[in-house]
This record gives sequence, C-alpha cells and structure tokens, in this order.
Amino acid sequence: MAPVEKVKAAQKTGKKNKKHPLNTYLRGGILRYSKSQMYKRRALYRLKGTKRPVFKKAKIPIKKVKKIGGAKNGSERIVYKKKPKANYPTKRFVKKRPAKHFFSQHKRNIRRNLKPGTVLILLAGRHQGKRVVLLKSLASGLLLVTGPFAVNSCPLRRVSQRYVIGTSTQVNLGDYKVPAHLDDAYFRRLKIKKEKKTGEGDIFAIKKERFMPNEQRKKDQKEVDAAIIKAIKSHPEAKFLIKYLKNMFALHSSQYPHRMIF
Repeated sequence: MAPVEKVKAAQKTGKKNKKHPLNTYLRGGILRYSKSQMYKRRALYRLKGTKRPVFKKAKIPIKKVKKIGGAKNGSERIVYKKKPKANYPTKRFVKKRPAKHFFSQHKRNIRRNLKPGTVLILLAGRHQGKRVVLLKSLASGLLLVTGPFAVNSCPLRRVSQRYVIGTSTQVNLGDYKVPAHLDDAYFRRLKIKKEKKTGEGDIFAIKKERFMPNEQRKKDQKEVDAAIIKAIKSHPEAKFLIKYLKNMFALHSSQYPHRMIF
C-alpha cells in the first residue's frame, strides 16, 4: 500500500470564526424560514424519541453541626459554613465619579482632511467665503488659520471646524512650526465689566471701544505671513495659487455643494 502523506492541521489564529445564523429576519420582523423549515434545517428529527441523561448534582450543605463545650449549652449548635456579613448597606452601591467634567479636558476629534497646510473655505463670520491656510489645531478643538493677511486681509484667527470646507489644495509648510505662544489664551479677549444703569441717563457716556490689535499681534502676523508666503511661492503653480486665495468662494445658479469636489 502506497504511503499516505499526513495533512497538516490548520494553524490556529487569534481571530475567532464568526457564527452564521441559520435563520435571519426579513423586512417587517418576518423570519426567512418557518418553524417547520428550521426543524428540518437543524435536523431536530434525529433527536426525536431520544432521552438525554439527567445528571443530578449532589447538594452541598450550607450548614454544619458544631460541638460546644459546657453542660448547659446543649453540646452542639447548627451554624452556617459561610459566615454572613456583619453590616449591610442601607442603599445600593453608588459608583464614585469625579466631581466635575471640564469641557477643556474633552477629547478633540479633528477631521482627517484638516491637516496643516490645507487650504480651507470659511463658511461663517466676517471673513465668510475667503480661502485661508490652516496652520494647526489648538487644544480647544478650534483651527488656527491665516489668509495670509497680505493676500486676502484675513488675519490670524481661530475657526471651528464646523464652519470650514477642507479642499484638496495643499501648501507645503515644510519644517515650519507655528510659535508655541499662539494658543487659545493668546486669542482670548478680556471681558469688560458692565456698570449698572441708573435712572438718569449720562450725557457724557463713554462710547464702546473697538478691538484694536496690539503691537505683539501685528508682529506675529508679519512673521507668520512671511513664512506662509514663502511656502506659497515655492509651489509649482504659485501664481495661480495666490489668485485662488484672493478670490472669494460663492455658489451660482445650478451649482450644488454636495456634488462638487473641492
């Protein structure tokens, strides 16, 4: 008789085989196979008339007899093997939770296409419709963007990712790193306390002061703009890219944003 080669057993992998259900639900909660069809599919007719052996488990006693010394003590006591708790809680166990959940400590999820150097389209705010360059995402989840200011008059500002469209146009920033001090605290404005109104109107009331950028803000804007413009000029289509950033985004008739590729 010719020698038979031994078939190697399949190596076990870490992944578990998924169980395929024999019956599935159709629309409206109706099962694909009826009760009689499932009886046939599961071959339950083989078990008809057969009796399964019943195994009775021996009951483990929870009490035991303990011998006690002393003539007046009755010489023995029936006690529980497992000693009961001395104290029971007056209410259900409450899981300990931290006192406060700070919004600043939440995890921030930034869209995958929003990477440093991506050209974005602003959809809200005073710079609505402008195309800007993304610098980085801040700890608060907001995006730090710039026009640059010399190109389309959009300064350094924070924008929520809800109000931007990420385009496929990229500006290669290279090894440029945004200064570390340009964070959320840098852009936070101080709130002026409002004085309580009196019955009499003040004729010489002070007018509301408009926000004016300080010298530090102007200096940082120039430094960032210089680095971004340098990166734009190194682009193979720098001339058209500058025009692209200058032009405002707008939708005309028969133009649908969900059909466009940005």
